[in-house]
Amino acid sequence: MLADDDRDRALLGAHLAGDPRAFGELARLHTGRLFAVAVRTTGDREEAADAVQDALISAFRKAGTYRGDARVSTWLHRIVVNACLDRARRRAVRPTVPLPESGPGELADGRDELAERETSLDVQAALAGLPVDQRAAIVLVDLEGLPVEEAARVLQIPTGTVKSRCSRGRARLALSLGHLRNPDAAAPVPLLHQQAEREGRA
Repeated sequence: MLADDDRDRALLGAHLAGDPRAFGELARLHTGRLFAVAVRTTGDREEAADAVQDALISAFRKAGTYRGDARVSTWLHRIVVNACLDRARRRAVRPTVPLPESGPGELADGRDELAERETSLDVQAALAGLPVDQRAAIVLVDLEGLPVEEAARVLQIPTGTVKSRCSRGRARLALSLGHLRNPDAAAPVPLLHQQAEREGRA
């Protein structure tokens, strides 16, 4: 992580020094994860793509405002999440639920593909039903696996606020997804973590 951040800082510095290729390389390295965060935060792939584009343009133009007090990836996440929150608040309507992209026959381990898709849609719909501030905290902490302290830096709020938003969001998700509880478990299935694992994000 430290080596990655050194690389990112070097690319950002090269961009500020006038290298025309440096920011493009920085964007290439991070766009995949930034887009994943945007999709989960907005609940809409087109809206997410627009938010990431807006955020990268903003980062390109305002690279000189990076103070170096957080990792470059955290700085980029902050800009993307802010773009998503701005868009979500402007829309002020429930986001659409994206359909899974996997095609037929892609799962080869014997799991019930239809049931898994339905579960994924249930999880995405439950996320989309959360207040946007709670959703952003859940996405960063539970899906992206950021430490609470780093999520707080991304969202620019105290760590206690991140924890409380996650707690309230998880409680709402537990109610929404109660029908997916393991019959022999005392707590709901950790669906968000399972979904992130399937997407290679856990």
